[in-house]
Amino acid sequence: MGAPRALLRGLLRRCPRCGEKRLFRRWFRLVERCPRCGLKFEREAGAFLGSLVLNYGVTAGLEIAYLVIVLVLTLPHPNVFALTAGAVGIAIVVPLLAYPFAKTTWTAIDLILHPEQDGPAPGRP
Repeated sequence: MGAPRALLRGLLRRCPRCGEKRLFRRWFRLVERCPRCGLKFEREAGAFLGSLVLNYGVTAGLEIAYLVIVLVLTLPHPNVFALTAGAVGIAIVVPLLAYPFAKTTWTAIDLILHPEQDGPAPGRP
């Protein structure tokens, strides 16, 4: 399995190893293991701290882009309400929307960085 393929699968909310789509019971509930290949998604305690960093990075990047665009378009008299409302909206909505994508993308990164820790589910070949 190549790194680009694993990352693309993670970005699409799929299992980075086999490409399985059915990984979430609900928007925020990732299954423990891939139903097809048995990949364990949280391979150690605190394994998803990286997904929090990814989620934060996406949110911060969009916040900065929004603030720069609004300031460029409205200077010398920026609309403080628009700046504040947009920034708060981004800070609330983006992490919620990006959450499952960050989880599967981080799983792909973790699998690429530590493939030796991966193994099939008990009872699987």
